[in-house]
Amino acid sequence: MTRISGASSLLVLALSGCLYSMSSGGGFPSHVKSVAVIPFENETPSPELTQELTQELRKGLTSRLGLRDAPESRANVIVRGRIVKYEIDVPVGFSSDASRSTSARRKLQLVIDIEIVDQTTGKALFEKTGVSGEGEYAEREEALGRKLAIQKVVSDIIEGAQSQW
Repeated sequence: MTRISGASSLLVLALSGCLYSMSSGGGFPSHVKSVAVIPFENETPSPELTQELTQELRKGLTSRLGLRDAPESRANVIVRGRIVKYEIDVPVGFSSDASRSTSARRKLQLVIDIEIVDQTTGKALFEKTGVSGEGEYAEREEALGRKLAIQKVVSDIIEGAQSQW
């Protein structure tokens, strides 16, 4: 009986160690522990995109990949890129009911190019052009649609980076 419970305990400890090691750094080489997100070049007329995208990327990379936020000079990897397209007010649907306050649904699209570079080796760990996200929103609620599109882009980046290893 003691051998079985001892073996069970050992198995639980081994599995918990595996789960821990998979969650720290998630998908990046083992020496990658910290990240610096450089504000993206913004080729659109919407200046708020740069800050909102930078914040969401930092949050996603630290919480989902277990990386520490660090200054560029001390980070193991840097994330940089360009916001190449931000298209708003693409009509999605209209309400024929005049009593409803929301008369239309809109959609926006965000497209970025991104590169995640290992500062130790100088090599790109992840590089992709044309990463896009869309967000639907009610008329006059563009900020909500923008938030949804940014979250989609960040999620796609993290999943793409994880799939490289």
